Amino acid sequence: MKISLRQSFATRSNLLMPSSWLLTLASLSTLSHALTFNSIPDAGLDTSQLGRVGIAGDFGGISLYQYEGQTEQPFNTNGSQQILTRLPNGLFTSLLEADASIQTMCSFKGQVILGGNFTSLGGVQSPGIASFDPNTSKVTPIANLSGQVNSLFCDDAADKVYVGGSFRAADSTNAITWNSSNSWASLPFAGFNGPVNSITKAPSGHIIFGGSFTGLGNTSTPRTPDSQVINLSTATIQATSGTTTAGFSDPKNIVCKTDGTSGSGNTWLLADNTAGAWKATFNFGFQPTKLRLYNTHQDGRGTKTWRFTAQPINGIMNFTYIDPATQQNLTCTSECPLSDDTSVEYQDFHFVNRIGMNAFSIDVSAWYGSGGGLNGVELFQDDIFAFAINDFNEPSCANTSTPSTATATGPWTTTASGQSNSEYLSAELSKPVASDAASVVFYPDIRESGEYIIKLYTPGCLQDNTCSTRGQVNVSGTLTASGANRTLESRILYQTNEYDKYDQLLIGSVDASSSSFRPSITLTPVPGQEQSIPGDKFVMVAQRVGFELLNSTGGLNGLFEYDPSSTTIDVANFSSSAFVKLGSSFSNNSAVASLAASSDRTFVGGNFTSDNVQNIVAIDKNGQTIALDGGLNGEVLSMYLDGDRLFVGGRFNNTREGSTSGLGNVAVYDSTANQWAALGAGVDGTVTSIVPTTLNLSSSTAEDVLTLTGDFTHLLGFGNNTIVEVNGFAVWVKSQSNWLQNLNTTVPLVSGVLSTSLALSDNETIYAGSISSQLLQANDAATFSDGFGKFPINIQLPASVSNSSTSGISKRASLLNSTNTIAGVVAGAFYESGGRNITILGGHFVANASNGSAIYNLALIDGANSNTVTGLGTEISIDSVFLSLAVQGDNLYAGGRVNGTAQGSDVNGLISYNLVSKSFNNQPPALVGDNVTVSSVNVRPDSSDVYVGGSFDRAGSLPCPSVCLFSTSSSQWNRPGFELGGDVNSMMWSSSSVLFAGGNLTVNDTATYLASYDASGNHWSAFSGASDLPGPVNALTAANSGRNQVWVAGTRSNGSTYLMKYDGSSWKTAAVALDQTTVVRNLQMFTITGSHDSSDLIASNQVLLLTGSIGIPGFGTASSAIFNGTTLQPFALTSNADGTTGSISRIFVQNDNFFTSSSSGMPKVFVALIGLAISLGIMVLIVLAGLALDRYRKKREGYVPAPTSMFDRGSGMQRIPPHELLHSLNQGRPGAPTV
Repeated sequence: MKISLRQSFATRSNLLMPSSWLLTLASLSTLSHALTFNSIPDAGLDTSQLGRVGIAGDFGGISLYQYEGQTEQPFNTNGSQQILTRLPNGLFTSLLEADASIQTMCSFKGQVILGGNFTSLGGVQSPGIASFDPNTSKVTPIANLSGQVNSLFCDDAADKVYVGGSFRAADSTNAITWNSSNSWASLPFAGFNGPVNSITKAPSGHIIFGGSFTGLGNTSTPRTPDSQVINLSTATIQATSGTTTAGFSDPKNIVCKTDGTSGSGNTWLLADNTAGAWKATFNFGFQPTKLRLYNTHQDGRGTKTWRFTAQPINGIMNFTYIDPATQQNLTCTSECPLSDDTSVEYQDFHFVNRIGMNAFSIDVSAWYGSGGGLNGVELFQDDIFAFAINDFNEPSCANTSTPSTATATGPWTTTASGQSNSEYLSAELSKPVASDAASVVFYPDIRESGEYIIKLYTPGCLQDNTCSTRGQVNVSGTLTASGANRTLESRILYQTNEYDKYDQLLIGSVDASSSSFRPSITLTPVPGQEQSIPGDKFVMVAQRVGFELLNSTGGLNGLFEYDPSSTTIDVANFSSSAFVKLGSSFSNNSAVASLAASSDRTFVGGNFTSDNVQNIVAIDKNGQTIALDGGLNGEVLSMYLDGDRLFVGGRFNNTREGSTSGLGNVAVYDSTANQWAALGAGVDGTVTSIVPTTLNLSSSTAEDVLTLTGDFTHLLGFGNNTIVEVNGFAVWVKSQSNWLQNLNTTVPLVSGVLSTSLALSDNETIYAGSISSQLLQANDAATFSDGFGKFPINIQLPASVSNSSTSGISKRASLLNSTNTIAGVVAGAFYESGGRNITILGGHFVANASNGSAIYNLALIDGANSNTVTGLGTEISIDSVFLSLAVQGDNLYAGGRVNGTAQGSDVNGLISYNLVSKSFNNQPPALVGDNVTVSSVNVRPDSSDVYVGGSFDRAGSLPCPSVCLFSTSSSQWNRPGFELGGDVNSMMWSSSSVLFAGGNLTVNDTATYLASYDASGNHWSAFSGASDLPGPVNALTAANSGRNQVWVAGTRSNGSTYLMKYDGSSWKTAAVALDQTTVVRNLQMFTITGSHDSSDLIASNQVLLLTGSIGIPGFGTASSAIFNGTTLQPFALTSNADGTTGSISRIFVQNDNFFTSSSSGMPKVFVALIGLAISLGIMVLIVLAGLALDRYRKKREGYVPAPTSMFDRGSGMQRIPPHELLHSLNQGRPGAPTV
């Protein structure tokens, strides 16, 4: 158990991406001296012989893996954030992880000071505030602050950092300074009675504080101190050297005994003339303020001197007390006296120091009579706590009619305290979480009405190993018996803190407890939470609530101006401050949320109203109020000042005067024109933060953009721009006066949360938040050459998929299970016949046709017709999923979980579609079976036969399980062999007569995972050595150009993934580690332009590409990875628009020439033929030259040709019969002469 030694406890278009487009700062090759990044060598995939290349998958953005630090991990949805920076390619990468939000940063003496509600930063316990060295990435905690930091202002010249929030540090509340000597320094006014939300320096040089406070001051001691009784009755009570006399030996005799009665069962005695101790050990911590002891007079005995030892510090405590004989105020330490006067019922001893403890002992050193003893002991504290575990609340014997208590409903169990202050309750709930699945109601013992700070304490998640299953809780309450502010407005809080923390719930009025009214705080789970927490379980915890009485000067209303040169604060001078005067004009319960200062004015934003302004106002350097057109009609939460333009986010839709409608929760104020303007039409929900950054969109010049984070789901339509769905994150491109998502160009994918940023230099900026980013925003399909590009189609997820919490990738235990969770594009093909240029995409998606209609699950992009996008029409069910595509002639065969009708025929599993007429063909008879699914469609080489594999029993009336052949020439099904059964996941042709099929199969009723079909013999057999495979095959591909070697990937019985190669004689396992979550959807060999170290598995000029969701130990998931025979490296990373991890289904190409390289030259057969032709040509030329020379010689010598007429020949000459001539050709030369 961890015990605090302080009063409070710790908290805490087919267009490739041009390089100029990359999301990058103009000079961001490295972040100067502070941050450097290791580049990843280019994979060098040779696509020159493949023609067009496409990527199919389930993603919203895609990137090549280029730098260490790139990832496809989702942004955090559990409230935790990171310190981020930008890689040289412009993507965001994490430098440090925090266990909660980072709300503010500033630069101080070369260090970055960070504040928020975190308790851990970079794995270092750092509640609320820490220092970060950007050169070394070292985190240094700034100790002794308990609570949450909302704002920081670093003033190097003054050698201090102003810190504001809801916290305690030193003797200050909610505001303090930290100096370069690494120590806290309280301000002259010791803080505020409410939280500080923002701090800035006005043009005057004065420091301006804004928040939810009404006065200066600190917490106060109750008018009735020491009123809370610490429960001794549930402690473990022990004694040393106690008497053996019956009725007096039990040390529990003196617990809850307040009447001073002596005797058996009421008194505890020590053994005769022996020193001893009375000890109490607790399961919770406390800070006592008073000890009350009742001395015994049993048989003339009694305690004379004693000391109090606190644990775990093992420290002897100092006390003050009043001597009952002299009535003098005295002190004692190791020998504190007790009176032997029988008229003294008890004596009170007040602790000089408030020390946290969870055990103590009263050590008796001297006694009256024959030995020491006691009749009673009580312990008190000022702290007002109500614990979830009632054993820690006030005992029944406490002198109060309304002792602190709690009621719990639900499956709560007690959890050991570990490093926390006390044991606490934990509830494990099933998802989706119901709001009434569990609850705890805390009832504190409030002795006097007043203004209180109310805090909820939450134990850290590291100690009980629940960080991954904790989420959000809802906190509400009832504070007063009547009045406008009777209840505590419901708040949602995260419980993902790694170490103990508290959240300040409210500063407000609380009525005293009575028989007719009890203040209460209620803790319940937030319903749902399926997306933010992995797994099936949600854990919530309940420990305690605390109430601290406030003492305040009053006179403030959310604004305070501090002159750093002043050493004292005079409340009477409040009226001389323009800021204090402005605040005093606000209505009650006002709050300032944000401050921003320029060289001549200070802007104030929040939730306030006065006669002339509402929610936003400015004060110039002369102290004059600037109304900003009267302000806005709703709350301002965030501001960003950019020269003369002030960007504002919050909850509003117009100005106060109604002069600028359609602001939509975000607006910009032009100080020069004194005019408000909209950003588009805004967004449909609250904007909580505005953070600047840069993007490169169309040139090498970085463009300034603004990121908006908040509770909104759509960008509202304006002009020609329609409404766009988003996930609480938007990017405004200032130069385009439009949202990033509306731009008709290649853009990056960026989603998540940004809370603040800090420019360390001209080219070095760090950010706080949690971001998922990829270089190209492309939905579910992309082109690939030197980089990724977009297909000219707009694909969206169907509502049934986008609302599902199930990932599109799953272990393929069965085809049924896989199709239920598949989303996006699964397969693709190119059709080029007759000068056509059609790209075909199939899967489970919704796309927009060129005519404006919706396309479901299969789309055609006609590149020869201005990229016209069409679909299948309404005949096929929109719930269909296409898994495999094959083009035979002019016809497309598309298989999957497909249902509907076409040309009046039922369709099940497979459709046939004519790509020339763009209409359905007469359909093959429907496949039949339970949950018919076609996973693979392959056209037999040098044939028009289409082979279909999957999960089915018959084709029409023909029994044809697992694999069936459709003859396009006869338009009928045929069964290829009679031996095969089971589910087929993947197929490939090894030659024109041999087909391989992988899956969960049987051959002649014998289980196998890979089978081979001999088309010439119409016979199936188990693949050679298939018994060595440890589970069903999910993917396979040719491993060599001869296609007699194969790679397979599959799933073992324990759910893990294996990768193996058949080298023509035996199976070999790839020695590569894959995480348990790995899913391999497809395999493909590639030739590369370079080389790597050769291995037994892969040649030096080749690699194996795995696609799916590849879990790489020490890295995380990659949507595709390259295996070179020895190592596995990420290749492409993807993410979805909602920040979740994407996946790649497969790569599809125009030409299947994966084993041919652009650098390999002409095939040897052609080289040989050309050489032969050249040789023959030379021989012909030599013969012709010889003939010409011979003719010239004969002519010179007078040679006359002989006549050639037929009559000159002998008439007796007869023609030789052809068969005799041919017969003579078969005769050999005569043998050697016979002797």
